[in-house]
Amino acid sequence: MADIDATGAPPAHPRTIYIRRHSIVTRLTHWLNVLCLTLLLMSGMQIFNAHPSLYWGQYGANADPSWLQISATDGDTQPYGTFRIGSLTIPTTGVLGASIEDGQWTVRAFPAWATMPSYQDLAAGRRWHFFFAWLFVFNGLIYLLYGFVAGHFRRDLAPSGPEVSPRNLWHEIVEHARLRFPKGEKAKRYNALQKLTYLVVIFILLPLMLATGLTMSPGIDAGYPFLLDIFGGRQTARGIHFITAWTIVLFVLVHVAMVILSGLWNNMRSMVTGRYAIRPEREDA
Repeated sequence: MADIDATGAPPAHPRTIYIRRHSIVTRLTHWLNVLCLTLLLMSGMQIFNAHPSLYWGQYGANADPSWLQISATDGDTQPYGTFRIGSLTIPTTGVLGASIEDGQWTVRAFPAWATMPSYQDLAAGRRWHFFFAWLFVFNGLIYLLYGFVAGHFRRDLAPSGPEVSPRNLWHEIVEHARLRFPKGEKAKRYNALQKLTYLVVIFILLPLMLATGLTMSPGIDAGYPFLLDIFGGRQTARGIHFITAWTIVLFVLVHVAMVILSGLWNNMRSMVTGRYAIRPEREDA
């Protein structure tokens, strides 16, 4: 029950305030990243379909032992798809290995609806992948330049000592698990989990994905052969590239889930217009 003042009237609710959560550069580069990463993933799956196995080391061919493979076996009436990682094999018929395309069962690692282009075409997949890879790189360079020059990284993403203490990190993990999100003044800035996650993605995962992608290029290897030594061979680079790509996919899925659970409209508005609504903590008490 709300408190009342001396006149008997309930106090007025504090007015919702709006802050500028994201700059125009952040918003534009964010949405361009969404486009680039989506088409990079789809074209990357198209490329992977040409040889759906991963190896460690310098070599990788059908006769070599692979640590990951998406394949299919013949059945009486249809093929059966499987996903194998190490010694673990999982049946994936209908999704991975064997899927229905134009009403017919088709043997391919990733299904047609997930790849760019939808039909099997390695050359076209590479063209799509390389175009959006370089667009993604240039977009990322703009974001990095802005982040350092405008102080975005220092001001918004650099965590303080108390924020990264084990006690505070554990508290934030528990709060997120309970779907309790910051309100009031705390909602004006990223929490420690967000800061650390964004920093890992920006400065570790994305550069690693770019470097391993370049290492798979024979032309780049000819000019910079040390890349093969750094990553232990083109096949190892391919495996690391696959792992980092799907780790970023996992990050995106969690990110989207948090956006929805913490307030879809408010978060979307802040990434489109820059305006983010702060509800006073008194209203949520």
